[in-house]
Amino acid sequence: MTGFVRAYIRVVDAVNYRLGRIVMYGIFFMIGVLLWSSISKTFFVPSLWTLEVAQFAMVAYFILGGPYAIQLGSNVRMDLFYSEWSARTKAKVDAVTVLVLIFYLSVTLYGGLGSTAYSLGYFGSEPMVYFRDLTLATLSLDFEAAGDMLGFLERSPTAWRPLIWPIKIVMCIGLFLMVLQAISELFKDIARIRGEDI
Repeated sequence: MTGFVRAYIRVVDAVNYRLGRIVMYGIFFMIGVLLWSSISKTFFVPSLWTLEVAQFAMVAYFILGGPYAIQLGSNVRMDLFYSEWSARTKAKVDAVTVLVLIFYLSVTLYGGLGSTAYSLGYFGSEPMVYFRDLTLATLSLDFEAAGDMLGFLERSPTAWRPLIWPIKIVMCIGLFLMVLQAISELFKDIARIRGEDI
């Protein structure tokens, strides 16, 4: 394996491992929100925000924990034959399935970016161009131009009406990190097929 591939695996695995360990404790945040929801409904006036905050937290917990789960091999697989195979055969099968995973995650990420652009008020057909221009305007500190690019911001149709774009951005970040982790797993599978140490 080349030095670039080894560095890529090391960096991506380290980032996703640390993020996964941090996000893992998000379950306590969700428990706290749902506990407050139960207490406020029982003893006080029910809070409008609790269920949606818990839903958003669950989405962030699930999506940002995805790369960590891929890294640990926590995914579900049919173990009927898999456990009997050699390490090399497992790596070959895993390399094929991870290619399918990369395709699926890439298509989902593209759709997520389009949905995020919509939630920011962009109704055109080229979300990547929109995000490029928005990023360039923001990086050049031209906040007026960046503000002009934002349209009608999408809100949830509930009584609380929170903005939707923050959780959509979290979803896109999580999907992007899952793509990076899947590529890392592909590199590891190729190394196993070749009989190389990683």
